Amino acid sequence: MSGPNAIRAFQKSLLAAAPQLHRALPWSSVSDPWAILVSEVMLQQTQVARVIPAWLNFLDLFPTPQVCAAAPLADILRAWQGMGFARRARNLQLAAQVIVNDFDGVVPSTPAALRSLPGVGAYTAHAVASFAFRQPVAVLDTNVGRVVARAIANETLTAKRAQEVATELLGTTDSAQWNQLMLDLGAQFCRATPLCETCPVASACAWRRAGGPDPAVRSGGVSTPQTRFAGSLRQQRGMVLRSLGATPMSRTMLEQQAGIDPVRLPEVLDGLVSDGLVERRKYSYYLPGD
Repeated sequence: MSGPNAIRAFQKSLLAAAPQLHRALPWSSVSDPWAILVSEVMLQQTQVARVIPAWLNFLDLFPTPQVCAAAPLADILRAWQGMGFARRARNLQLAAQVIVNDFDGVVPSTPAALRSLPGVGAYTAHAVASFAFRQPVAVLDTNVGRVVARAIANETLTAKRAQEVATELLGTTDSAQWNQLMLDLGAQFCRATPLCETCPVASACAWRRAGGPDPAVRSGGVSTPQTRFAGSLRQQRGMVLRSLGATPMSRTMLEQQAGIDPVRLPEVLDGLVSDGLVERRKYSYYLPGD
């Protein structure tokens, strides 16, 4: 674990690298807590390039928690198409309903209150608290997890310890600025396959100095790679939701849609119905609210 001097050197190096690390992300220039919450939920399991157009479209359709809370779930799911993991869309609407019913329509500002919203875990709660409300909390996602394991600890960390290290690094720096820099560093240089040769903070990295096995593998906060999408149950679920977004269909009609596997369709439909993402009425399947 790096000592105080090494930590200060890393902090100084990261702040100096801000111009190089900057990414022009549309949600970085907004202060609306609802818009920031939507962006963070979308970013949970989806790449930035896919999130940007979906985020802009979603906020055009559902600009406030009140509008989102009152909308048919079918409309929420249509706006979510192409993002994957559609349960996030349902949870986001449930979160909007909690905001309206329990928080007078105002997105809560503390991590503890944010954690009470459906679909909001520790990372999302800290991110919204920091970026929307400037709360002095550190974020820990897979990008930041790699940075703290490599650059500061040079050892595999528990999730609890990784969060502690991220918090120690925060210091008195503006939390939103610092957290964004950590995310940008992890996303652009401290990747799963790191770009150490061109990393702007390589000289302040404990792992780079000491060498050895990559400490980020299996370290706290660092997610494992997703399973292959092509041919997966996730892909089949998305195809069914996309088909039902156009019109209600019977199982026989769904079996005839391009790409849908008739053998796996019963399992897919049962899962979507169980998750509240699809409704069955007589012999047809619908998106909820259609």
